[in-house]
Amino acid sequence: MEIVELARTIRERDPARPGWIEAMTCYAGLHAVLMHRLAHALYRARMRTLARMVSHVSRFITGIEIHPGAKIGRRLFIDHGMGLVVGETAEIGDDVLIYHGVTLGGLSGQPGKRHPTVEDGVAIGAGAQVLGPITVGAGARVGANAVVTRDVPRGATVVGIPARPPGRDPCDEASIGYGLTKREVDPVGEQIATLRAEVAELRAELAALRRERTEKPAAPVA
Repeated sequence: MEIVELARTIRERDPARPGWIEAMTCYAGLHAVLMHRLAHALYRARMRTLARMVSHVSRFITGIEIHPGAKIGRRLFIDHGMGLVVGETAEIGDDVLIYHGVTLGGLSGQPGKRHPTVEDGVAIGAGAQVLGPITVGAGARVGANAVVTRDVPRGATVVGIPARPPGRDPCDEASIGYGLTKREVDPVGEQIATLRAEVAELRAELAALRRERTEKPAAPVA
């Protein structure tokens, strides 16, 4: 059953490590995906008004808006999810991670393909805007609040406005956050580890300076 597969994905990727019942009942992303399956089936059966009604109810319950026409693959992990918008012609592959406030939107009011294609294993940070009929390649990462209007190569990381590969500044790395699989690198964790090492080095230097001041003999009184 898909609900079991989605719950297993949540339990594997969320560091809170919820139990099975919690994953099935307390994660809006799971509910949004399941309700979208129904809405999409109705949409394909040309019962589009009913499909939009199901989608509208899902948005009311979960805070996640997915158009019934959007195509979604397996094991989509929508973390938090509030404010997520997925357009009609958007396509999402398998094992994708999407945070809250993300928009998979269009730049044109013309009919036809006007929303992004997100391939397998992509991670999209909170507040990112992925716009137009572009492709985000498999395994790519989109940083929080990035605005993406051009294709993203497979495995690439993009950040900023407009979205681009990160520069030399370590603060320019894509802070996507938790929810990454064990095979992926957590950029936030790497930065925290670097800061801890620097703090430990500074503490050691400060302790050495204090010892020198304590051990230094007092100047003779004239």
